[in-house]
Amino acid sequence: MTADSKMKVVGFSGYSNSGKTTLIESLIPAIKLRGQRVSVIKHAHQGFDIDHEGKDSWRHREAGAFEVLLVSSQRMVLQREFEQQAQLTVHHALADIYNGVDWVLVEGFKESDLLKIEVWRQATQREPRYMEDDFIVAIAKDESQLPHETLRPVFDMTDVESIAQWLMDNEDRFHYREPF
Repeated sequence: MTADSKMKVVGFSGYSNSGKTTLIESLIPAIKLRGQRVSVIKHAHQGFDIDHEGKDSWRHREAGAFEVLLVSSQRMVLQREFEQQAQLTVHHALADIYNGVDWVLVEGFKESDLLKIEVWRQATQREPRYMEDDFIVAIAKDESQLPHETLRPVFDMTDVESIAQWLMDNEDRFHYREPF
């Protein structure tokens, strides 16, 4: 990635079952319809695996390969196996994103310094984070009333078109600049 990269990055933070994945899943085609290429980074919990025991790629990884790159005419997957647990930041993940992408939607990494949209549902029975996180620039919520007033834009989480248009209208705020 270069300093003049056109890539824009926005995070989506919220508690488990708040609707982050559903919102991002709906935003991808809405942003693509605006002529933009979209990538997603998802912060996963420990122990996830996309490989299957007995497959060639699994066997290579089990044999000790640091990286295994699976390539076909339709897809490419990079698996990297760390010798010891590593606490990667969202910026480490962004460094591996193809620099020809227009938008990166980041799910999770709620403690990051990325500008974020908080996804909030009253049903989570948790206080929203927008009062304490200055990187939250908008809120996508269910039909419930927010527990605290805010001057940030507030969207109904099902109004994907408005959220996508707001992102496009404010894209200059989301241009990614590497911190290193």
